Amino acid sequence: MASHREPSFLPGIELSRVLYEDAVRPLLDECFPGLPYAAARLGPGSEVLGFDTARSADHDWGPRLDLFFAPADAAAHGEEIRRLLADRLPKEIRGWPTHFGPADDPLDPAAHMAATEGPVDHRVLIHDLTAWLTAEAGFDASAAGPSARDWLAIPQQKLAGITAGAVHHDGPGLLSTARRRLARYPEQVWRHVLACQWQRISQEEAFVGRCAETGDALGSAVVAARLVRDLMRLSLLMERRYVPYTKWLGSAFARLDTAGALMPALLGALAATEYPERERHLCAAYEAVANRQNALGLIDPVDPTPRPYHSRPYLVLHAERFARPLAASVTDPELRGLPLTGTVDQWADSTDVLMGRDAGALRAATAAVSGF
Repeated sequence: MASHREPSFLPGIELSRVLYEDAVRPLLDECFPGLPYAAARLGPGSEVLGFDTARSADHDWGPRLDLFFAPADAAAHGEEIRRLLADRLPKEIRGWPTHFGPADDPLDPAAHMAATEGPVDHRVLIHDLTAWLTAEAGFDASAAGPSARDWLAIPQQKLAGITAGAVHHDGPGLLSTARRRLARYPEQVWRHVLACQWQRISQEEAFVGRCAETGDALGSAVVAARLVRDLMRLSLLMERRYVPYTKWLGSAFARLDTAGALMPALLGALAATEYPERERHLCAAYEAVANRQNALGLIDPVDPTPRPYHSRPYLVLHAERFARPLAASVTDPELRGLPLTGTVDQWADSTDVLMGRDAGALRAATAAVSGF
């Protein structure tokens, strides 16, 4: 038997486009002419953010597509379209099987194609656009823009999944409208979220020195790592980028305009084994991020120089000096005066919570934490 050669890696977004243009669109044009829909690759998945590599192909990866319909059309035609595609999709696209096994099975392209004598277990997902947006964002963003309360309850990684990726076709235009509405925080929400991120840093920046002073080298390193993470997230927010799933935080940070200048200080803080070196690198990072905040012009400039923490012998930025004026600059009555807890992923980091399908629970929790 001839050995099977694994196909060349193709980024998932491009593979999705080929699947749509070569296989799905012709079938929809033939069997459902005139039916309005949108075709895209959105939601969770490394390929949506553009971070997939050949390693991604080992499970739950391949030719994938999302089809979005109006609620009535999804109800009337969704199952028929799913069966049509199962029966008539080609067994492979650019060498990658359109048939998927269980999500955790290693992907063996030859085995998957050989196993498909009957209908293809494809990953062309049929969505009611209203229901999908409500599940992902907590409301139907194709019909209305988010309120301040909506913004705080949507995890940033979900916002990234909705607004990144690619739209291959949008006949009705409603999906594109929703993506534009969610593309970035409006200025008032942005100011509030920035204030909340500075507040997070202010709460722990003194602990790096205090742990070291008590002989807790491990604790000092752990707090420093948390601060590095918060500085990276703050840097993304300042460039109006959504913070992605933790696995891709470093990859997303590396694309920022400020990454080159900040990277040595952040890596240095993580690599340091002694407190003085750790403090030196953190202070360099604090000052660089503070200067970036000043350059945005949202508030009057704040002295970016680190200084002693009261009478204690360690240096901090006193990041509350940025949090307070940013919070004071918020004029939106829904946001002004809220506690500086911020969006749901600024106070919660459970993957099961943030990536769950219960948007109502996130909204209720956010309302309780924020005091709405």
